[in-house]
Amino acid sequence: MKKNNIDEAIDEMGDAFVSPNTDTPMRKDAFDKTDAEKVEIIQENVKNIMDALGLDLNDDSLKGTPKRVAKMFVHEIFGGLNPKYKPKASTFQNKYKYGEMLVEKDITLYSTCEHHLLPIVGKAHVGYISNGTVVGLSKMNRIVDFYAKRPQVQERLTMQIVKELQEVLGTEDVACVIDAKHLCVNSRGIRDVASSTVTSEYGGRFKDPEARRDFLDYINLETDF
Repeated sequence: MKKNNIDEAIDEMGDAFVSPNTDTPMRKDAFDKTDAEKVEIIQENVKNIMDALGLDLNDDSLKGTPKRVAKMFVHEIFGGLNPKYKPKASTFQNKYKYGEMLVEKDITLYSTCEHHLLPIVGKAHVGYISNGTVVGLSKMNRIVDFYAKRPQVQERLTMQIVKELQEVLGTEDVACVIDAKHLCVNSRGIRDVASSTVTSEYGGRFKDPEARRDFLDYINLETDF
């Protein structure tokens, strides 16, 4: 396909494309380069972008920007691409035989839209029903944070969180709802500052309407601390 046709196809697709794969699309050689090498390459490319925009990179306020952006990409906002940063989720025996759902709600979420590389900001609500194993509460937050720190679409992020907790806990009974604002909608294009996007993924017993309703009731509980 010629370049003009590719550009037209991308424009026609807009923001509608979602990969059917729940894994983040990565090349096989994604980790052949060290973090330091990646920082160096990204730094040079950010410098080229700023230069193309006509910015004066000799200015005291701008000259350090390419390196700052490169380090931020590799170590912070896209750190979730590297499996070495994946949180170790220690599990424990459910000795107290708690058999109801456990819900961690209002988990702060910062991610990046993979279509425009603009921020996604919102809340994740995660729940599970133990089949004999429990996980530390902070690990649920860390799992959300890890998968959020990569170029994302919200649908995939929701599914990745559920899939990871299912593997950690050894149960299908996991649910996740995400409510987030996308700056690619809020700050460009249609510029609708009021709208947010809600996605959900329900596994195992959460597919049952009653369990799903209980989960949503937990999320909507008022917590005045």
